[in-house]
Amino acid sequence: MPADQDDRPSWGYAEVAAHLGISVGAARSRKSRGALPAPDDTTIPDRPRWKPSTFTGWKPRGQGYRSDLADRTTDEQPTG
Repeated sequence: MPADQDDRPSWGYAEVAAHLGISVGAARSRKSRGALPAPDDTTIPDRPRWKPSTFTGWKPRGQGYRSDLADRTTDEQPTG
């Protein structure tokens, strides 16, 4: 892994959520379900921290993939 990734500050829930494009609550929920990588630092209870490099190449798994939003070729908005 590149050295510059190791030198960056660790991420909390807010940074993980921003990286994944989800809410902080959703990031917390994913962590509690085991749907995030294991935290790199758990020394402060309830405040896990991840190295940015932990998310390099990591892909979310499981349900929730929004195929209706992927590879849209028109500006058409969904109805209903």
